[in-house]
Amino acid sequence: MLVYRIISAVIYLILGGIVAGLLAGIDRKLSARLQGRRGPSVLQPFYDVAKLFSKETLALNHGQFVIAFSFLLLIVFTGVLFFAGVDILLVFLALSTAAMFLVFAATSSNSAMSTMGAQREMMQMLAYEPMVLITAVGFYMSTQIMNGGEGSFKIIDIATGDLPSIVYLPGIFLGFLFILTIKFRKSPFDISTSHHAHQELVKGVTTDLSGRNLGMIEIAHWYENTFLLGVVALFFLSNDWWSIPLAVGAAALVYFIETIIDNVSARVKWELMVKLAWGVTIVCGGLNLLVLEYIF
Repeated sequence: MLVYRIISAVIYLILGGIVAGLLAGIDRKLSARLQGRRGPSVLQPFYDVAKLFSKETLALNHGQFVIAFSFLLLIVFTGVLFFAGVDILLVFLALSTAAMFLVFAATSSNSAMSTMGAQREMMQMLAYEPMVLITAVGFYMSTQIMNGGEGSFKIIDIATGDLPSIVYLPGIFLGFLFILTIKFRKSPFDISTSHHAHQELVKGVTTDLSGRNLGMIEIAHWYENTFLLGVVALFFLSNDWWSIPLAVGAAALVYFIETIIDNVSARVKWELMVKLAWGVTIVCGGLNLLVLEYIF
């Protein structure tokens, strides 16, 4: 079992960025088709990142490279932990720590645009973190029910349960999908930065990053997206072989839905984002936990 966990982590390390880069290309192509355009090649994200690394890096201070590299390293570390099947609380803690380094990268300059982007990034964290914590607790309670009272935060135990966790966590799954729009930086919640050219803050939290520094941030986002889709897949995994294609299909469908939402919605203000995120967290996540506690 340990060997399979190590292999999964290595596969993520090697292919995680490639898979998410291709998904980003498909996202652009699909977005273009929805807008009546032909769109770029699905390989365009790779060309863009290669061009960033070939450009001169204009850093406002020497710490920007260290901070950007730390963000990339922590995101990759988060995904490696996840696919190695360790404690999901540790995984989410590493993810939150990585997010702070993106804020540090923005605030390392005196730019009003990047500083405002950093403030909005922290508002986004304030909006989605409660749901992330409830997701971890929900996974623990689902294993507790399946194991007859002995719960586990370990991802390997969650992924090999008798039933997929979605059976017990439909509300938490819906809540996680809601905050996933924030994590994917898609409309209507792309308030700190955007992968498209409609960001009114230039590029928000990444405004003052260029060259290899910006390239590392983009690659980090690719790895992060692969990890997040892995969490989606975790809801559908069990000890049955058929759960694997089901989980992959569910993750692909979720990414397709997020792309559609991105193209049919307009950005909202951060106040509304926080209210909506907390409302969904309380209604979907909170009620689901209450049902698990008092019914099962």
